[in-house]
Amino acid sequence: MTLYHFGNCVALVYVPYYLAYKQSGLSEYGAFWKCVQAGMIYMFTQLAKMMVLATFFPDNVEDLGSDFIGEFLKYTVDLADLVGLYFVLSGIPGKGHSKVLTAGIGWATAEVILSRALLLWVGARGAEFDWIYIQKCLESSVLLVQHIATATLVWLWSRHNLNQNLKTVVTILLVLSCYKPLLIESLLQILRFSPWLVLVVKGAFTMLYALFTLTIYAGLAQVIGIY
Repeated sequence: MTLYHFGNCVALVYVPYYLAYKQSGLSEYGAFWKCVQAGMIYMFTQLAKMMVLATFFPDNVEDLGSDFIGEFLKYTVDLADLVGLYFVLSGIPGKGHSKVLTAGIGWATAEVILSRALLLWVGARGAEFDWIYIQKCLESSVLLVQHIATATLVWLWSRHNLNQNLKTVVTILLVLSCYKPLLIESLLQILRFSPWLVLVVKGAFTMLYALFTLTIYAGLAQVIGIY
């Protein structure tokens, strides 16, 4: 039973990533090693963020005045993820859709391996069943959509032919992507939702974020003929 639960969790986490890679057509472009490179840049970016947090932020966030201010400053470090994605996109040749999918899937896969593999191996193989591992696995699919949308926004921001008004919207969405976890967690802490409802709220926010991104991308593709 323990091994069966562990297998279910692994499938819930990694099958959506595999299907996204295969069904997006990236395998036909030979983008596997580009995804690996994106994952390597992700790991380097996280290492740099950890060094910044350890150097400039105290262990006790109350030293900064309040929990919210301390967490806000910590999430500001996540702006480094946008820089990392920019470098990933800069190193990927090809059309717009292949660039953003390669960067997004590679980045998200590296994150899910580093953040979920040990958690599932240690926790999901336990003698007692716990729904928290199923929730974490489903949340991984939400993060996949989030990272692809963020990679798309970074690519749109780097375009010189993007309308200035749209570029302002893209910039706002990029900044929001860094602080979204803090805003959602603060809201949910006030509302005191159940874990499953929390997952639904996170999924709804991410889908709304992705729909805005897709609308901007589709508009630019129609105007200048990129795909």
